[in-house]
Amino acid sequence: MEWWVILLIIAGVVLVLALLLIGGRRAREGRLETRRAEAGGLRSAAQAQEQRAAERERLAEEQAERARQERGAAQTRLERADELDPDVDR
Repeated sequence: MEWWVILLIIAGVVLVLALLLIGGRRAREGRLETRRAEAGGLRSAAQAQEQRAAERERLAEEQAERARQERGAAQTRLERADELDPDVDR
């Protein structure tokens, strides 16, 4: 076999390997970019969910405070009723 044929085969192999390497890197970058975009979407959804949960928690705390106030008012009325009722021993 002539030396220039061997040289062409070696150059062809090197070229194919280089193309495979470049293509592999581009494919990897594409996968990474897809994963980055997916992670960004998940972060956005998680932040929105966290905000909704915080709002519900705030509303629950307000409702609990109103319930405590109503319970206090009911207790005050019970005490007043006991004061007025002649059948209740004090």
